[in-house]
Amino acid sequence: MPTSGKRIQDKFRSETLVQDSIHGYISIPSPESDRAPDETAFERDLIDSPWLQRLRQIHQLQTAWLVYPTAEHSRFQHVLGVAQLASRVWSLWSESFYRALDENAAEYSGSDRPIPSQNCLEELLRVAGLLHDVGHGPFGHFFDDKFLSRFKTRSGERLTHETLGGEIICSRLNDLISGLRRSPSGEFAPGERLDPEDVAFLITRPKPTVADQTRPRWLRLLRDLFSGLYTIDNMDFVLRDAYASGFDMQPFDLERLLHYTFFTSKGLTIHQKGLPTLQRFLTARADLFRSIYFHRTVRAIDVELADLFKECADLLYPHGNPVDSLDEYLRFTDWSLLSDVASWDRADDPRKRALAESWRDFINRKINWRLIAEKTVYYHEQDGEETSIFASPELFEAALRAKLPEELRALPLRFDIARCAFRPTGSSLRNFLYRPETDDVVSLMKDDGISQSVKSFRICRVYGRTRDGREAIVSAFNSLTGGIVDDATNV
Repeated sequence: MPTSGKRIQDKFRSETLVQDSIHGYISIPSPESDRAPDETAFERDLIDSPWLQRLRQIHQLQTAWLVYPTAEHSRFQHVLGVAQLASRVWSLWSESFYRALDENAAEYSGSDRPIPSQNCLEELLRVAGLLHDVGHGPFGHFFDDKFLSRFKTRSGERLTHETLGGEIICSRLNDLISGLRRSPSGEFAPGERLDPEDVAFLITRPKPTVADQTRPRWLRLLRDLFSGLYTIDNMDFVLRDAYASGFDMQPFDLERLLHYTFFTSKGLTIHQKGLPTLQRFLTARADLFRSIYFHRTVRAIDVELADLFKECADLLYPHGNPVDSLDEYLRFTDWSLLSDVASWDRADDPRKRALAESWRDFINRKINWRLIAEKTVYYHEQDGEETSIFASPELFEAALRAKLPEELRALPLRFDIARCAFRPTGSSLRNFLYRPETDDVVSLMKDDGISQSVKSFRICRVYGRTRDGREAIVSAFNSLTGGIVDDATNV
């Protein structure tokens, strides 16, 4: 039997503590501890891998750090926070999770895999939290839209940072993941291991496919922690981005939201008492989109960046589909891209030399697009968002230019639409509500506060190189929206 000194020594050798500005101390299983049978990797090995360390070089806020000077935090800090939040919610919700599975036991088929132990599922959630952003490229979601969307995965899906992350998890990190045998709470049950395919499943957006429905019920339930109205991903980024930017030190009450949440046989469920706290979270998230992610100058920077990517995306990443060039993608980050384009004035390639000044202006934050007019358009459940003239920048541009005087229709303008989904639509909402007065669990859409709330909003803006023709542009915009468009300056 080990001595008390040995037990104390083992306890402190078996973990690495990381201090985080949002969650306090984060405990990480360390390779200094005694290895379990067939244990070939520890969580710290995964964190220290090149794919996770790469996220230190990708900003959490794709271009907002150029507007908010303190918001210099990285994807690496965020994924550590999501992993910690995974442990935290699991300690609170795991009992209800296993109870919900017991209540639903009759639905299982004989082919369902056994439900893993509590420690094994905790680590599955932590690993998914650590790796949910591993596929991101420079400038985050912007890079999804302007580059990754050109390509397909091996199975023919559209390439996003999530689907690319799945490829990285299953082909480059599979040995590390399958070698794990413990969570911060303790070792897995004998014979248990993590399946990289399960991790990839958790981090990708749900699709109404047969393949998704054939996954074990327990795995589909866990996906609610990554895709839904409030998740371990968006709860962390709302707290972290608000804090780092200086927007709000405590934008919502995390403790109360977690306290009133649990699993039922239907899925992730909130007690009716927790609804005001959930509403506060949704408002805080929407406020961050309005004030930080979709700030007028942030979007002007994105417009500038889109023009640059249109000219030279193939020069920035000349290796084709990242799925087929993961070694090169590993080295492709915000840091590498900005360092590369900063030297284009000395490049042999004439295309690079021609674009060097534009990139230098971008790096020095000389943005040439100026806001002329903007309006926020709100959509409710019954509104035809996809059939409006603001369904795409192209439709918006065509409609507005048609209303301009002939001599102004060729003005150099950019039409930007920034969309925020305040909540998922009724059919894709994966969260449920417990009503104590009737002792039943219903779709969260049964609550009037949720169902009658705004479904989404689109901030529609017009940018110009100068403010020439502003009065005519504002007038045309007003005629499209049937209301008063916000002017860019005091008049």
